[in-house]
Amino acid sequence: MATASLSPARQSAVSLALFASVALAWLGLHVWGVFFWRWTAAGALLAPLIVAVQTWLNVGLFIVAHDCMHGSFAPGRPTLNRWVGRVVLLVYAGFSFDKLREKHFLHHKHPGSPDDPDFHADAPTRFWPWYVSFFRRYFGWREFGLLAVLLWSYILLLGANPANALLFWGVPAILSSFQLFYFGTYLPHRHEEVSQAGFKDRHNARTNDYPWLVSLLTCFHFGYHHEHHARPNLPWWRLPSARGLT
Repeated sequence: MATASLSPARQSAVSLALFASVALAWLGLHVWGVFFWRWTAAGALLAPLIVAVQTWLNVGLFIVAHDCMHGSFAPGRPTLNRWVGRVVLLVYAGFSFDKLREKHFLHHKHPGSPDDPDFHADAPTRFWPWYVSFFRRYFGWREFGLLAVLLWSYILLLGANPANALLFWGVPAILSSFQLFYFGTYLPHRHEEVSQAGFKDRHNARTNDYPWLVSLLTCFHFGYHHEHHARPNLPWWRLPSARGLT
């Protein structure tokens, strides 16, 4: 379905406003959880909710960086896209924006094929082998080293409680990788069989047919994945319009 036209300035402004909301919420919960959380009976009951919200916000940060890869975050402003993406991915998991961007373009060029770095041709229907392959491809010694230095800086220099850092920073980051992979890669690109049955065109992608709110909560609308492959110029918040939901 056609989407309404939107000026580059308008799209950039909305993207920046939404990014600021997600980033500030993430930062607030991160600082509070890592440095100020106190373990009480009531706090123990609230902790799973905080972890769940922070996991979702982590997903949002990654999706913003993904939009930056496509230039859809701020159309016509490559420097802004590049630097927002670099900062976000560094904060998210120590990733290199430029390396991920290169691999992501290969994913769009060869989706669901052995040349797709996001695909696992040896197990195109199995979640765990595919996830492990996906994780190992993107999370290496560089990322591990950067996060280890930051973690110990939190603990040794800033006095963070190690349990707080692991629960409110490490656990949401790991859970968000599951969430992103499951809703944004595995479900859209998995093969129904070893063949590519079930895909309607060269994008080898299907859409998670969720209502607007469920789509937002699962993967910031990235589960509308065929629409994303067909229209990579649309930022995450415009993908529902490509399905006629807004």
